Amino acid sequence: MTETTGAVGTAGTGEPLRVMVVDDHPMWRDAVERDLVAAGLEVVATAANGTDAINRFRATRPQVVVLDLQIPEPTGVEVTRTVLADDPSARVLILSASGEQDDVLAAVKAGATGYLVKSASAAELLAAVRRVASGDSVFTPGLAALVLGEFRRINEPSTPPGERLTERETEILKMVAKGLSYKQIAERLVLSHRTVQNHVQNTLRKLQLHNRVQLTRYAIEQGLDDEP
Repeated sequence: MTETTGAVGTAGTGEPLRVMVVDDHPMWRDAVERDLVAAGLEVVATAANGTDAINRFRATRPQVVVLDLQIPEPTGVEVTRTVLADDPSARVLILSASGEQDDVLAAVKAGATGYLVKSASAAELLAAVRRVASGDSVFTPGLAALVLGEFRRINEPSTPPGERLTERETEILKMVAKGLSYKQIAERLVLSHRTVQNHVQNTLRKLQLHNRVQLTRYAIEQGLDDEP
């Protein structure tokens, strides 16, 4: 991880994003913490194992957890599941040495919003933290296609793609499935950011879902990322 500086990461209120870093390798954990702090984020806690991660999450309530999968038990997947059950508004970004499909899929099924391999640069990590904090899904290039393909393979669509949705809502849902941010969707469709958000909220209501992570899973399961 190379140190870098960048724009201050905020939670949209002028306050710095609150982040927790979990990794059992001290040098790597310290390097990630250093990069985040240098970019203006607030690292409210660090942990080296799953038990400490859960306890410190409950004590500090970070907005984003940067989490290694291969940590002393409970594993990163279990930590992801537990912290999101405690606080569904939190976001988990996996930062792992493993790029294996099974690991990526397990993390996403547990609720992780993003997955980067440790070859990612500091700039890529910082951008990913900010994006997952805003509700976007972020994957190391190449991993997203693996996850999408696996979800299509193991899930039989229970309802036709786009059922009960308007043409515009379906169009936006397809872009969500491809991992585009609201800003990117707005630019492609020449819409305002607020209009895109309203369409997504209407889609969540119609599909009886609660957040963008669930919406992304639905879109993947329905194969809505297939069309160009």
